[in-house]
Amino acid sequence: MSVNPGAAPKPLQVAIVALPPCSMSGIGPIVDSLHLANEIDGHLLYDWTICSWDGRPVPLTGGAQLPADAAFGDAVRCDWLIVVSERYQQFADYRLFLASLARVATRTPLVTGIHHGVWWLAMAGQLSAYRVAVNWETYQQFAEEFERSIVTQQIFEIDRDRATCAGGQASVDFMLAMIAREHGRDLAERIADSLGIGVLRAGEERQRIPFVTAPGERHPRLNDALQLMEANIEDPLATDEIAGLVGISRRQLERLFRQYLGSMPSKYYLNLRLAKARTQLQRTSKSVVQISLACGFSSAAHFSNAYRDRFGVTPREDRRNWIEKHRGGASDEPRGGALLEAGE
Repeated sequence: MSVNPGAAPKPLQVAIVALPPCSMSGIGPIVDSLHLANEIDGHLLYDWTICSWDGRPVPLTGGAQLPADAAFGDAVRCDWLIVVSERYQQFADYRLFLASLARVATRTPLVTGIHHGVWWLAMAGQLSAYRVAVNWETYQQFAEEFERSIVTQQIFEIDRDRATCAGGQASVDFMLAMIAREHGRDLAERIADSLGIGVLRAGEERQRIPFVTAPGERHPRLNDALQLMEANIEDPLATDEIAGLVGISRRQLERLFRQYLGSMPSKYYLNLRLAKARTQLQRTSKSVVQISLACGFSSAAHFSNAYRDRFGVTPREDRRNWIEKHRGGASDEPRGGALLEAGE
């Protein structure tokens, strides 16, 4: 990189902690943004180190590996700590890692979690009383697990010395917002131009749920109905209630669901609740009864029958199969039965 030899600010020391599973699409926005900031400004504004827990390369999706510059531990000193991962997934020494993460984060001026790096920071006790942006897939679960955090559905949050980002495309918006805060919006916009990005999104923009952002046009009333369903899992709304709240008739609502989603509202809503239940079954230690109530089922028997109709196995069988496949039968759970994986 060509750096102007003239007077330059002291570079911000950035430690990027990459935890598997990761992908280049998760790491790329962080490193690319910092690299372009240096290149476009002509000064070394950011000096970063990529850390893994043990100093070994980080496995990436697709079979590639991300080389690590250092192992993460108490010796790490930085101005900005970024933890990034695409799922919360335990590894052998995860408790030792959490202890080190807590110590390093406590003395670091700025600490960030991206995608499921947010979960790691919360597990390390670093997000209590902070506004926290959580990926939509695990919003409800995170809110229940970490009651002292102020959980939002924004694409990112910057709250005092803590910043969190939902991941995905929002990672670019977040990184450029952080660069703009430190070095001005003009530099952030020039980086955006280099990346081919049109309009930068502010952190106040809410995440969108699936189908709302799927390719093709969506009727705004359908979007509103989907948002209502997503926000009312524990106490499901009747189809007539949803139609009334979005300002159309029940028949109009059913027509929109058939046209865009190929399903009736009640069927779509049931499958949404069952998908949420499956997420909790596979990634938390909650009982089947607790999960059935949290997902709006009047009884465990009703839940079990609906679950078997949808997935071909009972809730308990599905949980047992998941554990055997992904954890080799291990029973060691994180505190409160926290997330093990993120995808639906």
